[in-house]
Amino acid sequence: MIRWQKERELVLETSRELVEKGLVIGKAGNVSLRLPAEGGFASGGLAITPTSRYYESLSVEDIPVVDFDGRLVEGNLPPSSELPLHTGIYAARRGINAVIHSHSTYASAIAVAGLGVPAILEEEVAFLGGEIQIATYAPSGSRELAANAVAALGERNAVILANHGAVGVGRTMREALTVCELLEQTARIYLLALAIGKVNPLPAEAVTATTTLFRLLQSGEDL
Repeated sequence: MIRWQKERELVLETSRELVEKGLVIGKAGNVSLRLPAEGGFASGGLAITPTSRYYESLSVEDIPVVDFDGRLVEGNLPPSSELPLHTGIYAARRGINAVIHSHSTYASAIAVAGLGVPAILEEEVAFLGGEIQIATYAPSGSRELAANAVAALGERNAVILANHGAVGVGRTMREALTVCELLEQTARIYLLALAIGKVNPLPAEAVTATTTLFRLLQSGEDL
């Protein structure tokens, strides 16, 4: 019997979906799921994709389980080098149970341009939490990157990582994946609007009303 089999299967399935949906290429990106407290962790734990592996080559047993101090509990491979990013988000956001780091094309273009994404669409505010900020650059896998990402993420569900990619979070894995897809769509729309030469942000009153909706959704049903 594999410990945390369903949770590790979900991490593996989602990592493969990232490739299928074009949100990562090859070994890029990483996926994690917070594990239930009854798992016996002193400081909490998570299942996370391993470092530098093609997702289609992995089995459930290959998905590492680690505690929040980074100690390997289960699995045949070392965890993603971005483990500090994931544990940092879980520590800061108690209601978040899934974290996905993607390298999708349009979000990455925004990251390279050094832009955030202003509040331009109602669904952006309702499901991502509003304007998407860009985290200050720091090396991949560093605690500095984790701290910068947590600060720029705030109470929202998505953040851009400067010169790197993006992160989507959610109360469930499905929600986190939907956030990544919606972020990529929003980034594409924003870049197209910039190319046309005019971006009209949402009116302030619409942002306020839809932010209220976002908070209600966060306490209610899944995306």
